[in-house]
Amino acid sequence: MRTLTPLAELAELVRSREQSYVRYSEGPRHDASEQSRDTESGLDLPGLSVNPLHPEAWWTRPLEDWLARQVCQYAELAEKNPDRYAWVLDGRTVGRGPDCEPLLTEVEPLAALSPELLEEAIARYEERFEAGRGPED
Repeated sequence: MRTLTPLAELAELVRSREQSYVRYSEGPRHDASEQSRDTESGLDLPGLSVNPLHPEAWWTRPLEDWLARQVCQYAELAEKNPDRYAWVLDGRTVGRGPDCEPLLTEVEPLAALSPELLEEAIARYEERFEAGRGPED
């Protein structure tokens, strides 16, 4: 599996595909024998929990802004477990998880995201967004 380094490479990959997603885990080999789990209920999910990399139709900002935001949403998983890393995949959507995230089967690994790309995404997210701000803030 190739590794993407600048955010521009991730944007190029996303533009070249109909759908793609990001996942933080121990990688495709590990996930081939594992299932995503809703940790609050203890229930196994019918597919791998992922975050979409293609923006919704209402998104009018640059694709790279969307990608930075999506990549950062679950970055804490890698911080909590150093065996986890971010990788890009595609697959068949079989449902939605408890956070309304897509659940995929028939997974096709596409690329890993380098630490440099993640640093760039975090910097862009912090620079261009009011990161962590909610409606009550």
